[in-house]
Amino acid sequence: MESYIVDWLSLVVRWAHFIVGIAWIGASFYFIWLDNHLEAPKLESDRERGVGGELWAVHGGGFYQAQKYQVAPPALPETLHWFKWEAYTTFVSGFFLLCIVYYYGASTHLIDPLIADLSPAAAIILGISSIVVGWLVYDLLCRSPIGNSENVLALVMALLLAATAFGLCQAFSGRGAFIHFGAIIGTIMVANVFFVIIPGQRELVKAKQAGRPPDPIHGIRGKQRSVHNTYFTLPVLFTMISSHYGMTYGHRWNWLILVAISLAGALIRVWFVLRHKGHASPIPLVLGLLLLAGTAVAIAPAPQGATTGGESVAFAELKAVIDRRCTGCHAAKPTQEGFQTAPKGLRLDSERVIRANAAFIYQQTVTQKIMPPGNITEMTDDERALVKRWFESGSYRR
Repeated sequence: MESYIVDWLSLVVRWAHFIVGIAWIGASFYFIWLDNHLEAPKLESDRERGVGGELWAVHGGGFYQAQKYQVAPPALPETLHWFKWEAYTTFVSGFFLLCIVYYYGASTHLIDPLIADLSPAAAIILGISSIVVGWLVYDLLCRSPIGNSENVLALVMALLLAATAFGLCQAFSGRGAFIHFGAIIGTIMVANVFFVIIPGQRELVKAKQAGRPPDPIHGIRGKQRSVHNTYFTLPVLFTMISSHYGMTYGHRWNWLILVAISLAGALIRVWFVLRHKGHASPIPLVLGLLLLAGTAVAIAPAPQGATTGGESVAFAELKAVIDRRCTGCHAAKPTQEGFQTAPKGLRLDSERVIRANAAFIYQQTVTQKIMPPGNITEMTDDERALVKRWFESGSYRR
């Protein structure tokens, strides 16, 4: 019953995280697009009121006019809409989901004894610490002289994030490392909203209410962090879906794959932002796509069914390994704690199903070594070698 309740919590929280994440990212993308499409105001009266840019749009059967002030309007309107709860609820739901899946299930999803034999408590402390330290370092860099140059800041952050990816992959399972890399960047994005963007906007409002000139530095800082957030978005979204693709996090060069795909996402987003401005160089897009294609080629497995001419393996030998190490989860009624149903609906309780999924079994247990998760059933190297011979010799087809 406990695992059933956890499954439902995971479903509901993941659903909520997905919904509010769409709301936040959609708003972020829209405002970046809006800011980059503003034109100089046509009316002199608008310029005199401090309007710095305007945009006309048609949507949903109606016309809209958006105007942005260089600093603030002469007088504040009665109703002023704020965009912050999308970010906050994304963080809260995401952290709750991290606790349910990776901290409650640390032994299965976060810890891999073959990488680092951590206790659940140590792994959780390390995971949370990495998230907190990630924000503190980033914020310090932005406030330092390095933050005055976007190019230098981008280079330093890229190097630090690459080092972070490497470090996480030396401490956690590949899946756990990838999600914590995303959690670090996602926390930076939310903290930008909570500690910089919203406080700066509050200061602008207070200044107008007090009748004093608003300090434009708050708008400058808020704009900087908003732009950073939009470049972080695609890497974060990749880490959110990465758990479905063991070919990335299960590879022995998983940290480098994480860096390459994250960089590709950032470059593609750079191209979109430049395109909004009307002078998009294709270079960022081409580099991003080449990185994705190069990564796919570099980690491509050997052709399915390729044989090495090795010794054949009797199905009974293979089945004994499957029964000991896999069917605790992949069965009609799993016996492994924490599993109510067979993962992905795959039941390895018949010869026909096992032979039909030979390539998948080989990939998960031999080339990627991501199954059993966290090696909870203690599959040995000799057993993995037997699976390897069974597949590569073509025994699964006999």
